Amino acid sequence: MLFFKKIKDSPSPEDVDFLIFLKNILGYKPKDLFYYKKAFTHISAKKTFDGKTFNYERLEFLGDAFLDTVVSVFLYEAAPLKNEGYLTQMRSKIVSRTNLNKIGKELHLLKFVNSSVSENKFGDNIYGNIYEAFVGAVYLDKGYKSCEKFITKTLISPYVNIERLEGKITSYKSVLIEWCQKQKKEITFNTSEEKTKEKVKHFAVKLYINKKLITKGRATSKKKAEEIASKRAYYTFQSKIEK
Repeated sequence: MLFFKKIKDSPSPEDVDFLIFLKNILGYKPKDLFYYKKAFTHISAKKTFDGKTFNYERLEFLGDAFLDTVVSVFLYEAAPLKNEGYLTQMRSKIVSRTNLNKIGKELHLLKFVNSSVSENKFGDNIYGNIYEAFVGAVYLDKGYKSCEKFITKTLISPYVNIERLEGKITSYKSVLIEWCQKQKKEITFNTSEEKTKEKVKHFAVKLYINKKLITKGRATSKKKAEEIASKRAYYTFQSKIEK
């Protein structure tokens, strides 16, 4: 765990390790380490500075806004003939929680998260949350241009392929609902919480179209279970949906 203090002339061994970690990702030494310490502080740590508590949530909010801005500018320039609806859809795909979680994992961001909760208690979204907070810290520390370069280096350059993204489905449930509406079909999700001996809750979903059971899904959240069932149903009707 990191020892939180305002960095001065002689950084602690923990600060040195954190600085090396940040420099390897950023390519430069941060000016104010404290921004990054905030970005890596989970609410459970209950850290304070000058009598005020802090955690990554405010920086996460800021980082989310800059991700949208930088990706919007990129798409505006990369797809000059596309309309607003296309640009909005593509931006959603690029800054999807799945993408941000993947980046957070590959950057090993949990390594320096300060928390009183063990890693196995976190959901996958912690990776994306910390990444967004990291973006916010870069902006406050080095300004817009450095923030833009960081987002380009960690998100746009390695993960954004316009042609591939155009065909990528980010929500099978949304696609299926839209298709059912166009075909005037009734779609229903019947969700129930399973009673098992497992410590983690599981939800079971039955997907009906025109009151006929089509597929089932099971996961640790209602949303995931519905998406699993929807994906299976999508492939059941793929030839008709893609006509």
